[in-house]
Amino acid sequence: MKPSHLSYFVAVAILVGCGSTPPPSVDEGTPVQVQLNWYPESEHGGLFQALADGSYETAGFAVTIQPGGRATPIGPELALERAQFAIANADDVIIYRQQGIDVVAVMAAMQNHPRCIMARKDSGVESFDDLKGKTLQRQAGRAFVEFMRSKGILDGVQEVPYHGSIASLVGDPNIVIQAYSCAEPLLAQQQGVPVNTLMVSDLGFNPYSSVLVTTGKLIREQPDLVRKFVDVTRQGWRDYLTEGSQGNAAILKVNQEGMTEEALLFGSQVMRDLAMPDGATTQSVGTMTAERWKELFDQLQSLDLVDADKVRVKECYTLEFLR
Repeated sequence: MKPSHLSYFVAVAILVGCGSTPPPSVDEGTPVQVQLNWYPESEHGGLFQALADGSYETAGFAVTIQPGGRATPIGPELALERAQFAIANADDVIIYRQQGIDVVAVMAAMQNHPRCIMARKDSGVESFDDLKGKTLQRQAGRAFVEFMRSKGILDGVQEVPYHGSIASLVGDPNIVIQAYSCAEPLLAQQQGVPVNTLMVSDLGFNPYSSVLVTTGKLIREQPDLVRKFVDVTRQGWRDYLTEGSQGNAAILKVNQEGMTEEALLFGSQVMRDLAMPDGATTQSVGTMTAERWKELFDQLQSLDLVDADKVRVKECYTLEFLR
């Protein structure tokens, strides 16, 4: 998660035409609300790129991007149809379905997850084995925390709540924090504190991130709308990862209190490697595989976070709109 921000409510909208009864078709400017899982930042860049360069408007969408924050109720917002799409992590999608919420992943912008454990360089923490004796600020109950615990990595580690800030780490070399590699390392650097980042994905827990999700109901009732929205959003991510100045400007416009131009540039550069690892091209952006979803499902099941009698992995995602 990211550092704390002042509370605010902001919506970014491009209104195209005016609907009437019956609801407008996609070509007439269909209203679409997207719920973010956090404040607007680089991990939402593809959405803001497509909004800023007019791609959504050209495709016939009147898009509103709703910022998130702490404990944003992604699943309920979709279930109550207050949002048609949202951004989530892949593990959250499976857990939402465990809770009985019909959330379905339709594309994944980030192939590798930015989740990391961040420690000061002068802390002596250079690997996960060095965490013993340290104090970890983390969100209790999150799947990555339970995975680390199952591997014995948190043995001898004092766990305390995470408050969304790097302040404690800056002030105490014995404190390490959960972080995203596309944000907090720069914040620490700006305060003159060099850090090491231990990527949780290196442990083998690597859910897709910046996942575009919707509901099974919308997929069944309006597959053409979903397909078109996925296509435009996927291209928005390709454009953002190639040259994301328009997307970053749009993010900065609605999140001036929490973001800076430098932070967005840093984040977008980190995101390129997460979205296109191992020399992948922009054409691969957004892809998902059944094998990755099955691996994640099995991991969550082994952690007792999901019950295979309640949830089927094939219902958590669809590859239909990525072909």
